[in-house]
Amino acid sequence: MLTISFGRIPNSGPNIFEKMQVQRVVLNSRPGENGVPVPENFRLEDTTLVPDLKDGEVLVRTLYLSVDPYMRCRMNEDSGAEYLASWQLSECLDGGGVGVVQTSCCSTFTGGDVVTSFNWPWQTQAIVKGNALQKVDPQLVDGHLSYFLGAVGLTGLTALLGIREKGHVTKGANQTMVVSGAAGACGSLAGQIGRLDGCVRVVGICGSDEKCQTLKDDLGFSAAINYRREDVSARLKESCPDGVDVYFDNVGGPISDAVIAQMNHGSHVVLCGQISQYNKDVPYPPPLSAPTEELLQSRGITRERFVVLSYMSKAEAALCELSQWIKSGQIKVLETVVNGIENIGGAFCSMMAGGNIGKQIVKI
Repeated sequence: MLTISFGRIPNSGPNIFEKMQVQRVVLNSRPGENGVPVPENFRLEDTTLVPDLKDGEVLVRTLYLSVDPYMRCRMNEDSGAEYLASWQLSECLDGGGVGVVQTSCCSTFTGGDVVTSFNWPWQTQAIVKGNALQKVDPQLVDGHLSYFLGAVGLTGLTALLGIREKGHVTKGANQTMVVSGAAGACGSLAGQIGRLDGCVRVVGICGSDEKCQTLKDDLGFSAAINYRREDVSARLKESCPDGVDVYFDNVGGPISDAVIAQMNHGSHVVLCGQISQYNKDVPYPPPLSAPTEELLQSRGITRERFVVLSYMSKAEAALCELSQWIKSGQIKVLETVVNGIENIGGAFCSMMAGGNIGKQIVKI
């Protein structure tokens, strides 16, 4: 459970059994031969919902939905990961969401409760089983409910627990951390957490000068590299004169090869994501080039796949810590917000192409 305490939003809810017009998003088609998703892969539908709740069910109104890189894998017939179900054609999609309970036939929830789920239907209102929801407290995020999908949700947990479980950051050890996808939802948090946990130098790799400026000016990164127009290897040597001790890898591919080439003996790769490879028909995690694999072995570099769902026993304490950092201003949260469920396909495709800074959110 992700709950620490709980909060409510006043809401009278609909009349029981009264038909409701709702909108939902379904998978219209799978990405074509080039593997690049397009907004046309998604379809908005109008449908009717009758809130005839069975025991244990609740009616929720959606407030925010999350789009994330891992969802690209769910667009395939086979997601490539045993813990990820593929999305089915013409069926309502799902992912991280937060909303408010309107009507409840579940003893755990009452109308007005703020709730979240990893598998929230992409629907303006929906009937869901109460055991699929977690009650959350708006005070944890100072009322910024979308943060439950990012900094005080699964994204924040991934950044914090990924560093704690796989990064081996030690205060006073003069360590350097590099983060790829550093202006994204997870990377922007990971860099700040690495600094708070004791890294003396944090270098971000991202895809625009604007993002580089944000990393340095707003988030406290020591340096930032624009991989689209700079020589990543040369800039890494300049920015990491003592080599790299921890690499928080969100992208994979040539960028990761360049970082690993400059990692120190006994250093650690936090294998969080491989967004540069998601549009390709390759297994996850994608295989490394022979030279890079040889470097890992000869330098004793650990590179272990990190799946945050394996560490949920530590989630409650981690969420408290993230909340405190945000409230104290030690962590700054970046979001790119798109309004309207009809724009969720476009928001997803933009995020996959690097159009977001921070967490990509869709406000319903």
